[in-house]
Amino acid sequence: MPYVQVPKDLTKVKTKVAMNLTKRQIICFALAGAVGVPVYFLSKSIVGNDIAMMLLIIIALPFFLFAMYERDGQPLEKILINYIRWHKSPKVRIYRTQNLYAVMSKNDKEVSYIAKKQKTIPKTGKKKKYRRRKKTAAKTKSKTKGAA
Repeated sequence: MPYVQVPKDLTKVKTKVAMNLTKRQIICFALAGAVGVPVYFLSKSIVGNDIAMMLLIIIALPFFLFAMYERDGQPLEKILINYIRWHKSPKVRIYRTQNLYAVMSKNDKEVSYIAKKQKTIPKTGKKKKYRRRKKTAAKTKSKTKGAA
């Protein structure tokens, strides 16, 4: 009985379009051929067959790398963009926070309005109610002690 392995991680499975190649690979190989073959035929008569073939390989190699190379699920252009972005960024990064009070002080009208509004808010008096309950509970305890 034939045995076929099924991959557990289906995110790594890519759809093949033609000849077991993905769409990306077909486009990159076509671009490599479109750029490399004319260079070979135009330079063959000038520099010779061996050097023209080496020139074709050197010119077509980046297209093959963009088609085939992949690292950690990222294609080559994303790796290059991240590498360039990493080299452009400063090596020592300063931690800065935005001072919200400085932003609020720029708009004095709004700040003064908020400050006036907070001054006019009456106290809720929750502390007074809590103190009353505490006193009444202490009075009832003293009454029950005297009665016993």
